[in-house]
Amino acid sequence: MIKRFLKRVFRRSQKAKKVGNARIIPFASHGVSRDQISYGSLKVTDGLQAAGYQAFVVGGAVRDLLLSKTPKDFDVATNATPEEVRRVFRRARIIGRRFRLVHVMFGEEVVEVSTFRRMVDAEDVQADEHGRLLRDNEFGDQEQDAARRDFTANALYYDPTTQEIHDYHDGYSDTENQILRMIGQPAVRYREDPVRMLRAVRLSAKLGMKLEAKTAAPINEMKNLLDNVPQARLLDEVLKMLLSGNSVACIQQLRQMNLHHGLLPLLDVIWAQPTGEKFIMLALHNTDDRLRQDKPVSPAFLFAALLWHEVLAAWNLRVKRGERPVGAMHEAMDEVLAKQKQQLAIPHRHDAVMKEIWLLQQRFEQRAGQRPYRLLEQPRFRAGYDFLLLRCASGEVPDDLGLWWDEFQDATAERQKEMLQPEGAAEKKRRRKPRKKPAAVAATAE
Repeated sequence: MIKRFLKRVFRRSQKAKKVGNARIIPFASHGVSRDQISYGSLKVTDGLQAAGYQAFVVGGAVRDLLLSKTPKDFDVATNATPEEVRRVFRRARIIGRRFRLVHVMFGEEVVEVSTFRRMVDAEDVQADEHGRLLRDNEFGDQEQDAARRDFTANALYYDPTTQEIHDYHDGYSDTENQILRMIGQPAVRYREDPVRMLRAVRLSAKLGMKLEAKTAAPINEMKNLLDNVPQARLLDEVLKMLLSGNSVACIQQLRQMNLHHGLLPLLDVIWAQPTGEKFIMLALHNTDDRLRQDKPVSPAFLFAALLWHEVLAAWNLRVKRGERPVGAMHEAMDEVLAKQKQQLAIPHRHDAVMKEIWLLQQRFEQRAGQRPYRLLEQPRFRAGYDFLLLRCASGEVPDDLGLWWDEFQDATAERQKEMLQPEGAAEKKRRRKPRKKPAAVAATAE
């Protein structure tokens, strides 16, 4: 609050200037210093400028610094081609097919460097039958590059040498006023890339910025275009939402704008179930809290939580039909995962972890004999236990179950023995039916 007030006071003392179509905002107005830029991105911009090229820190990093937030990473845009960037830096590699980028490495920091690009002529644009752009990446200048970006707040270019911000679309004013506005005609930009609709929701919720009315207006009518987006891109955007540290706000805004249908089938049905909404919200709150505390978060655990009530419903249905519980659980898990992958391609590497967490839930009910000890030795015990606590907190299972395991895992050997429940009535061993002798053997026996 004080920082924003001081910015407004100092802004009056030094006005921005115009250079061509760009508004150049001085340091005295915006207050973002070179010291706030990461070591790697400074080395990249300084190195490229020393080699005679233009180089700026761009996009979300500039926006976040203006909002007094800590950027997740720092990207650089330049007029140097990928090959020219690679010649300047020893530890650099060119990546990408649709549009080539350069990753420049400084220790553990990887700086992504992109060459200014422009919109190509209409006759050269490749698009599908829905208007989604398939290829239109061509090199350009800084102004053309700014026009290509999605939101005005993401089209700001910071020069660490002069500490000035270059603004072509009033993104600086929009950022100050907490407004998220699309560059160009929103309907056209959404048709070019439908994922921008999800990005609008995510950034609005994450940054606390209000979605401009014209930017929000076409979303409801155009949301079906998301059906034509490759699953990998949808998964990437959904993961960004869930792991943004503001997943609760993102999911709530998705529902408000009616954008959740089809993205995650679980979101279509979860709120219709008695404990479903509470369970999901607890899982998301837990994820947000861990991210704010810089604790690790497992995407597999999060997807396991989001899909749990669908698995549970499918399992209960099979058990009612008379199927054995363990076999029914395996079939329910496979069914739900297969259904989910039709809309959102959750990587197969997460399947095994999700299944282990789900299968452990039945074993937490078994608190007699050697079963609790064997469960403690399971590699996924901690993840399964955290999952159990979510179920307890949502009212799905009694709190006593979570409290029992909370004490048991840290208790002394003597106390653990005292806590064990008595064995139930021993199941009668099923008598195996005698095998019928093969006809040839029977004949010989006679």
